[in-house]
Amino acid sequence: MSTLEPINKSYWLSRVCEANYTRLLTLIPHLLTLPVGVSARADGTPGLELELLERSPYTLLIELTHSFTWEFGALSEPAVRIRVYLDAHTTEVLSAKERPYVFDIMRHDAEAREVMDYKWSLNYFLALWLDHCIASDYQFRRPELMQDACYANA
Repeated sequence: MSTLEPINKSYWLSRVCEANYTRLLTLIPHLLTLPVGVSARADGTPGLELELLERSPYTLLIELTHSFTWEFGALSEPAVRIRVYLDAHTTEVLSAKERPYVFDIMRHDAEAREVMDYKWSLNYFLALWLDHCIASDYQFRRPELMQDACYANA
């Protein structure tokens, strides 16, 4: 996923995760106030979809994906699950479609370097993708304006 290989990867991983928090709030300005189970779609081609899966006092779990549709069906890519740490103002990618969860990688006796490389590739990809979405003028509207584009899944 990523081709950039910084020397001090753990330091740069934390910086990327902090910057991704800011990017997410730029893309989804009212993320912190959305209720659990909400799904929303940002205008654009392809559509950008958000689902708030879980909320706790200090974290959110969201899934963000592009929704590609054509005459034969639909495809959601990259379907990235992101843990948002509200108190630390940072994020962490937990999984991307067709790739295992970070926790699964850690369970298979992976060396620390492998885990760090895997986390780096996921979070660096998210940084590039969020930059693309912001540059492409995707933005989720205010919650009170999202009623036509938002529905509860719970």
